[in-house]
Amino acid sequence: MKYLLLINAAVTPDGDVEGCTPADWMAYDKEVRDAGIFVSGESLADLVTATTVKVDAAGRRTVTDGPFAETREVLGGFYVIDVPDLDVALDWAARCPGARGGSNIVVRPVADFG
Repeated sequence: MKYLLLINAAVTPDGDVEGCTPADWMAYDKEVRDAGIFVSGESLADLVTATTVKVDAAGRRTVTDGPFAETREVLGGFYVIDVPDLDVALDWAARCPGARGGSNIVVRPVADFG
């Protein structure tokens, strides 16, 4: 079954992720790929590159730079893994550097409409 590991990273004022280094991310990425469970994944560009779109009830679109979160936590990226069950997905999420410090990983099954 496929699971999304959504990385909500707590960042320092310097923009680094708390509790891990780039080498930690590279090691985890290699581990996921070597285990044969990697389906897809991406790291997202810096938050300042984001744009937010809202559509009101009348269908008017508003586009703004941002988001401008009031928190130090940002959506950093994701992995989609293919593992037998939720328990295994949770084990992989706990190994992820994005679960350290003030960060967290949201684990959700990927819906299968086929």
